[in-house]
Amino acid sequence: MKLLIINGPNLNMLGIREPEHYGKTTYPALCRRLMDYASERGVEIELYQSNHEGDLVDRIQAAYGTADGIVINPGAYTHTSVALLDAVKAVSIPTVEVHISKLEEREAFRQISYIRAACVATITGHGVDGYLEAMDILIDGGTRHAD
Repeated sequence: MKLLIINGPNLNMLGIREPEHYGKTTYPALCRRLMDYASERGVEIELYQSNHEGDLVDRIQAAYGTADGIVINPGAYTHTSVALLDAVKAVSIPTVEVHISKLEEREAFRQISYIRAACVATITGHGVDGYLEAMDILIDGGTRHAD
């Protein structure tokens, strides 16, 4: 099984940006943790991060026929990007939406998720462990909807 793990804008700044919301784990530390977990679970992963919406759309489209599942933290594009929603719908790859912080307890504008409509599950507020939960959902073939 091959999973694509996509991180959107500002996630490269983990550990620096608003640690009260996103914790102190750095992006490189998160990547190492995900690689280690994938190895434990016996799956292959590809990690991708971009601050550019079009690049994220291109990477989702490139996953067609090559990835068995997608874990995506779209960052701020969660609340603005119909393009990401359309890309996930177009490729029909099971996708899990992940957010490190608990969006339900944040600003009103963060309550809208466009991409959620195309996802088999959503995990919010579980810190970086949410990525592992998302991987497990895809590996185990199950579904779970928003917390």
